[in-house]
Formats: sequence, C-alpha cells, structure tokens
Amino acid sequence: MTSKLLGGCFCGAVRYEAAGLASAIGYCHCGTCRKTHSAPFIATALTPFEEFSWTKGRDFVTYIETSPGKHRYFCPACGTHMMAEYPAAKRRLLRVGSIESPLPRPAAVHIWTSEKAPYFDFCDDLPKLSEGLPPAD
Repeated sequence: MTSKLLGGCFCGAVRYEAAGLASAIGYCHCGTCRKTHSAPFIATALTPFEEFSWTKGRDFVTYIETSPGKHRYFCPACGTHMMAEYPAAKRRLLRVGSIESPLPRPAAVHIWTSEKAPYFDFCDDLPKLSEGLPPAD
C-alpha cells in the first residue's frame, strides 16, 4: 500500500483524504464508467474502505446508485466524479483523475474490456481483463 493521498473536485467544493492505494491502477472500460464520465475509459484503484474521509464538502457531495449496491460520488457543482463504493462489500474505488498527490505507480491493467467502446483501440501491452476490479496489492 502507498502513503496518504489527497484529492478533490475541479471547483474545490469537495475534498478527500485516503490512506493510499490498495490495488493496481486500472483502466475501466465498463459501459457505466464510460457513460458517467463521458470518456472511452477511466483510471480507477481501490483504497482501504475504513481509511477514506471527506475533508471538505461532506454534506455537499452527492451520489447516484448506478447499479444495485454501487454508489458513484460526485460534486453537484462541477460534476467531478471522485469515488465509487460498494458499501455492503466495504470496497471503495478512487477515480485516479481526482487524486492530486503524486501517484505511486502507473496504470497496470485494463478492466471490463468486454464492454470496451467500439471506437477505442488499445495502444499498450497492459493485461486486459474482460471483467473485474484492479488486482489487489
């Protein structure tokens, strides 16, 4: 695991602190990530569930349940997505683009490639998983 990470939204209304990364950084190609971020894929990584906190805007940040038991948190002012969680499974996934601290490592895997955008072509040699989360550390 890595050291403490700080992050937040584009407008600064919401900030968070996380203990570090608990998995590889993965590029997620699932249809829901593509739709909610308006992008062909997003970078994501697990963080320890109990060691994440909103340091600013806790009562302001909001979420949408995009699939049963999965909450995606974003700033209602600027729209920045910062984190997704599965509360019942005690899993939190940071949106790597919202992290402002130096990252401990580069991305290591593509996930949910079974739902890859048809207009996107891979241009690296990273492993490609048809489903799943980034591998845990």
